[in-house]
Amino acid sequence: MIEIQNLTFQYKKSDKPALRDVNLSIPDGDFVGIIGTSGAGKTTLALSMNGVIPHQIEGDYYGKILVNGLDTVDTPTAELCRIVGEVFQDIDSQMVSSVVEDEILFGMENFGVPHDEIGERLERILADVGIEDLRHRRIASLSGGQKQKVAIAAILALEPDVIVLDEPTGELDPESSRQVFSLLRKMNREKGVTVIVIEQKIMLLCEYVKHLLVMENGAVRFDGPTREVIAHTDDFKQLGINIPRVTELYGLLSAKKDAGERIPLDVEEATAMVHKVMGR
Repeated sequence: MIEIQNLTFQYKKSDKPALRDVNLSIPDGDFVGIIGTSGAGKTTLALSMNGVIPHQIEGDYYGKILVNGLDTVDTPTAELCRIVGEVFQDIDSQMVSSVVEDEILFGMENFGVPHDEIGERLERILADVGIEDLRHRRIASLSGGQKQKVAIAAILALEPDVIVLDEPTGELDPESSRQVFSLLRKMNREKGVTVIVIEQKIMLLCEYVKHLLVMENGAVRFDGPTREVIAHTDDFKQLGINIPRVTELYGLLSAKKDAGERIPLDVEEATAMVHKVMGR
């Protein structure tokens, strides 16, 4: 579990806080989406969850974050990384090896995974992520989506309780984006991994996450079940955040006919709503 208590953080050369009095509770096994406009504090929050802030990025830090009961300020980042694995927005900067297999092995070897466990774990992770065919490929030859999967595999090989991803589909096409989210949902459902995703593709995000967090100027504006949060369409528009087209369609139909109380989160649910309104 991640408990964030009254967290405020201001970068050294900034004239205002990047995070303002943030309070959150993320239970084990949750799947959380974080959205907000540029400068809302999303990445700063992500970097705080595994101790990069304040251990590696300094600034004025107030409040507390507890990860499985460990205070991130008092706990070394090497220990926190075993619990909270993070996939950064710039995937290429995260890669440390030239071959896929070596990239996944690197973390396990450096985090002291027993030698007799490494081979079995490598095989299992490659299968779980579905990249057995990439095992001996050079990372430079991979597509953006394939690199994302390798980065996720390298983190999962360390068996963290939590995985945080900062805009994992930013440069991916729709098919690759959906593959990444399907993989995250599989890890969440089958392995019990807590998943926290910062994402701009809100419609895609809403199809998968259980909870949605909306940030504004470093503070939490909304936090709750996805279907409840996405209902604040007027607020989203004021914040400059796009709403899913299926949600917008719900609003248009509701103004004229009974579209029901269940806001659709994907195309399948939207189709069922339209059929209901049309009496088909």
